[in-house]
Amino acid sequence: MTLPAGSRSPALFQTLSLVADPIAFFDRYSAKYGDTFTARVLGPASPPVVFLGRPEAIQGVFTTFADAFEFGKVTNVFRPLVGNESLIMNEGARHLRQRQLLMPALHREQLHSQGDLIVDLTRKQTQHWKTADAIAVRQEMSEISLQVILQVVFGLVPGERYERLKHLLGKLLEAITSELYSIQFFFAPLQQNFGSWSPWGQFLQQMAQIDSLIYAEIAERRSHSLDASRTDILSVLMMARDEAGESIGDRELRDQLMTLLLLGHETTGSGLTWAFYWLHQFPDCLAKLRAELDELGENPDPVALSQSPYLTAVCKEALRVYPIALISQPRKVKRAIELEGYTYQPGTILIPSVYLAHRRPETYENPAGFNPDRFLDRKFSAAEYLPFGGGSRSCIGMALSMFEMKLVLATVLSAREFVSNLDRPIRPSRRGITFVPPEKFRLTVVGDRLSSDIKSAGLTAINQVRSADFSRQKAAD
Repeated sequence: MTLPAGSRSPALFQTLSLVADPIAFFDRYSAKYGDTFTARVLGPASPPVVFLGRPEAIQGVFTTFADAFEFGKVTNVFRPLVGNESLIMNEGARHLRQRQLLMPALHREQLHSQGDLIVDLTRKQTQHWKTADAIAVRQEMSEISLQVILQVVFGLVPGERYERLKHLLGKLLEAITSELYSIQFFFAPLQQNFGSWSPWGQFLQQMAQIDSLIYAEIAERRSHSLDASRTDILSVLMMARDEAGESIGDRELRDQLMTLLLLGHETTGSGLTWAFYWLHQFPDCLAKLRAELDELGENPDPVALSQSPYLTAVCKEALRVYPIALISQPRKVKRAIELEGYTYQPGTILIPSVYLAHRRPETYENPAGFNPDRFLDRKFSAAEYLPFGGGSRSCIGMALSMFEMKLVLATVLSAREFVSNLDRPIRPSRRGITFVPPEKFRLTVVGDRLSSDIKSAGLTAINQVRSADFSRQKAAD
């Protein structure tokens, strides 16, 4: 078997290196072996794991050899959370059927009807921010993202069930970002229910409470005639029919809702946090974005807002520099294939690396730098820019995530002026499987952007000084 070059270090050492600092691992290995390399990072008995960063190789995995891989065992870690009927747990005809049922509910045009709601939720969450408040950006964005999921995806309205589910899901989502808590999903021997005093017992009780609320919502909907005018994703899914005329059962509805929650909450909130961070490190980019937003007036149509070119470019670039997920879904080779001169035998794991693809200087000039203009100057292929994965396994919720990011970012920046407490380059902090700005990141409210031209001018002066300091710091580094 011919494999790309890679480390000869013991598999356990490589595994621990990846777990300890994934970004440093990718930087070190790609510098030594190139943007496609072999590692053994699945424990002491790890099979070969090949990380792919070249667009040609990634395209081959996504399309040319798409039928040469299997996924089931690779995604088992998510099974306790999303269930057996989740889209990400299935393959072949079953996966295709589910994707065809889900896609209309998550199509861009379908989501447009939810734009006013997303803007309204953002305004309500941020209306109490006052001048001199130091905003914990990630926490605030996560809160908005959770409310969007509960109302846009689950279709809940504020009330007792809404508040209970919001509380329980918030606790769960916070817990699974903890390495100590989440380790039990990776090792089956830890999944022992010894009652409420045991970690796994607590998790099962928590999931049972969440499930009871979700099933109660589904049952209540089914007890009435389905309302075709409702546009929340749960309602659309309940009315969906496959080619045989079959509807989606309660268990599958629950599992798909939990999948959208798990995949959409942390990624969207973290992506927004990066966007706020980068814009307040580069005042010229912030000024350019605000100029574009100002042209749309005070209360622009959300659809028109979401189609703003520079706003779109900013969100794309925020997801490129430090992608929330460093890798796309791993593929296990089930029949021998040849790709770019290498032969991959059954059992080999191929992983398209989002981070490696986004850091190729052949694709992106100054790849570590934040430059939204690159998305105005050029269209990148699906194998060059892949923050949501690609091929038949691309994230089903990517349209919702991008739509939400653009509306939240624009709504907040149109209303307030901020100054960042970070004035130099940073390294991302791990939060579960995502990577975000460090917890200390804050934006201090300078004032209401529309209330005083003086405040705006003052902030511009502050940012000009900080921009010069930041440039000097980058040069020194």
